[in-house]
Amino acid sequence: MFDKNLEKYILAHTRGEDEVLADLYRKTHIKFVNPNMVSGHLQGAILTMISNMIAPEKILEIGTFTGYSAICLARGLKKNGCLDTIEINDELEGFILSYFKKAGVEKQINLHIGNALDLVKELPGSYDLVFIDGDKREYSAYYNLVFEKVRPGGFIIADNVLWGGKVTDPEYKNDPFTKGIMEFNELVHIDIRTENVILPVRDGLMLCKKKEV
Repeated sequence: MFDKNLEKYILAHTRGEDEVLADLYRKTHIKFVNPNMVSGHLQGAILTMISNMIAPEKILEIGTFTGYSAICLARGLKKNGCLDTIEINDELEGFILSYFKKAGVEKQINLHIGNALDLVKELPGSYDLVFIDGDKREYSAYYNLVFEKVRPGGFIIADNVLWGGKVTDPEYKNDPFTKGIMEFNELVHIDIRTENVILPVRDGLMLCKKKEV
C-alpha cells in the first residue's frame, strides 16, 4: 500500500529481520508458487509486536503457508503458551516444521494439516488471538467458527482485507475471492459484539476485538 521509497524508509526504521525469517522468506520465493502469500518483514514485525502486546497463552492461525507468520506470532506467546496453526497443503508440512525448529518455536506450535472448516470445530478454546489468512472465499465462515472460541476481550486479525485494492473496484464485485473479503469486512464491521479497525499495511489487516460484555 506504500510507494517503494516510503516502504524502504519504514523498513529501515523497523527492527531488523532475523536470519531465520530472512532465509524462510528467500526459500519461499525460490521453492513455491504464489510466494507473495508469505507475510514478510514489515507485516511479520507488526504481528510479533501485536502478539507481544497481548501476551497470549493460546493463538489460532488459519493458513500457515510456509510458517513465517506463525513464527512471528509465537514469539509473543507467554511462557508455556501454544499456537495451533492449520494448513491445507500437506506438501508443505516438512518445510514448515523444519523452520519452526530453526526458529526455536517448534515446542510451542502445533501444526494441523487439513481443511480449517473441519479442524477448527475439533480444537478447544479459548483463544486469546486468532489470525485468519486462509481461503479468502471462506473468511466469513472462519470468523463465525472461531468467534465463540475467542475469549471475551480477545482478538481476531485477518490478512488481505484490502485485496490489492479490488474491494473498491466495481470490476471485481463478482470475483469470488473479492466477494469473500468484502462480505467478511462488512460482517465484522456490523457485528455489535466487536470493535474493529483496518490497518492499511501491506494488503490490509483487519483488527477485531471481542467485547467483554
